[in-house]
Amino acid sequence: MSGTVVVAENGQGRYQQQVSAGKHIMLADEPESMGGGDAGPAPFDFLMAGLGACTSMTLRMYAERKGLALTGISVVLNHDKTEVDGIQRNRISRQITLEGNLSDAERQRLLEIAEKCPVHRALSQSFVLESQLAN
Repeated sequence: MSGTVVVAENGQGRYQQQVSAGKHIMLADEPESMGGGDAGPAPFDFLMAGLGACTSMTLRMYAERKGLALTGISVVLNHDKTEVDGIQRNRISRQITLEGNLSDAERQRLLEIAEKCPVHRALSQSFVLESQLAN
């Protein structure tokens, strides 16, 4: 399971943030079109990166367990808005490329497995989000 992530302004730009996840340090920022300096990925880019990484890792684990001839995976993600029952909703689209000598049935099963990655499952459900002020 993932650990704690700490996000704090780093004083280097209007919206620039230092993101610390364990021993990993990253930058987040808004694009110039939103008033930022584009020094790092925007928040939705991080969200999509997590989904894409989880998708690819889940597919790799499954292929290894089943001995599938999967030689490469890439996931391209896009975020936009769509209307569902008259309500604007966020939509993330995934284009999954599977490389290797795979049958149509294996490819279809891998697509089904992609829907079961933990981040996909979490994003597909309602989260319980809690916020509180630190002392």
